[in-house]
Amino acid sequence: MDAQTMLLVRRATYGPTPALLAGVQGLGRQAWLDRQLRPETIKDTSAESILRRFPRVNWSISKVRSEYAKSFGSWDVMIELTRATMVRAIWSERQLFELMVEFWSNHLNVTCPSSDVWDSRADYDRVIRKHTLGKFADLLVAASLHPAMQSYLDNTSSTKDHPNENQGRELLELHTVGISAGYSEDDVKNSARILTGLGTDGSGEATYRASRHWVGPVAVLGFSSANATAAGGRDVAVAYLNYLARHENTARQLATKLCLRFVGDSPPEALVARLASVYLANDTAIVPVLRELFGSSEFAGSAGQKVRRPYEDLVATLRVLGVKPDASGIEGIENLHWMILDMGHSPLYWGPPNGYPDVATAWQSPAGTLARWNSHLNIAARWWPTTLTGPDLVALIPRPRPATHGALIDALSERLLQQKATKVQQVAICDFLTDEWHKITPSTPLVKDSYAIGGRLAYVVSLLLDSPAHALR
Repeated sequence: MDAQTMLLVRRATYGPTPALLAGVQGLGRQAWLDRQLRPETIKDTSAESILRRFPRVNWSISKVRSEYAKSFGSWDVMIELTRATMVRAIWSERQLFELMVEFWSNHLNVTCPSSDVWDSRADYDRVIRKHTLGKFADLLVAASLHPAMQSYLDNTSSTKDHPNENQGRELLELHTVGISAGYSEDDVKNSARILTGLGTDGSGEATYRASRHWVGPVAVLGFSSANATAAGGRDVAVAYLNYLARHENTARQLATKLCLRFVGDSPPEALVARLASVYLANDTAIVPVLRELFGSSEFAGSAGQKVRRPYEDLVATLRVLGVKPDASGIEGIENLHWMILDMGHSPLYWGPPNGYPDVATAWQSPAGTLARWNSHLNIAARWWPTTLTGPDLVALIPRPRPATHGALIDALSERLLQQKATKVQQVAICDFLTDEWHKITPSTPLVKDSYAIGGRLAYVVSLLLDSPAHALR
């Protein structure tokens, strides 16, 4: 496979699998991308079958509340949502769609689990998914008015006499125009005033209470409204959100974040400007922006510029090793969740409203590296989780058997990393296999009872996964 196709596969998915690579080769790079941008055309039978083990993620807000009425709020549904999110990342065929769901969930962060959204967070996820590849303006309105966002950013407590500035401020700083837009404290206050009246009712659903809405002229960054009646306050808020979604600073902010996700930690200014222009020209539609990004020269030249975060590393490991879910039940999936919690990157779990950072420096630490390496060996050796199906490491060994240890390491590297091992890697792994009775070098013949394809095969596999090649998006 050519380098540009491989770059697209690594950036537009959670990691290659043999089946995915074969599919890309069969369709061609552009046709595969076109298909990923139309996820409704992709059958996702396997992932959907696994997701049936997590039925509560489909519960409505009223269903969640009725089932947990006596417990006054349970985290069960939110935790199930986190595990279902992992299932989709690992086993869904709609890989680019799932990446973009993660992107928007991070951009419009509502921490999961957290007490204020115990009843609404699963429904919020469905809203994100509905608009993921649509128009950002529609997504912003739906997410901003949703009871989960209203509760998470305290707008439910906002009144005309005491506007709560939390959502009004985060809407400007994080969700749309960004600090560089130069908004003032008066802008923040007016932003909060516009959102008064929005909130939740006694059933946990979104509502608008005119009696709480602040009435009077408002102006924020070029948006203005007489805001003359309490009854019309919701319409003013929707108009305001649509205005912010189409603001040129919002276009730049989203373009920058998409470059951070898919291109590099230092977004190219020319690409940011082009993506922002495409976003505005297409009335906030996301698919044309992604097409421009993946077709750009900046993307083509960005190999080696993005590092996988811990969650992505774990998911990519499971995918490349061909690990399948538990034959029945969810114990193994639950244990994967505990594993990524220990690594500090459980999906949806980030506490502040700004979402997980997406630059390499935020994730660099000896402890973090060790945790990744330990996860590689635990999974490869099937030490933990034990109830998942696979991996079948013997199936990774080519037939006929490679003649030397160096040839074996090369073959495994091509299968796991899509590139041959370096001489340094070959020597290092052979040194690891060496003991007081056996000196192993890359040229040492590989026989049927060699440690490398026996008791130490899991170590060989995990050492390859510990390499920089696996750490890169």
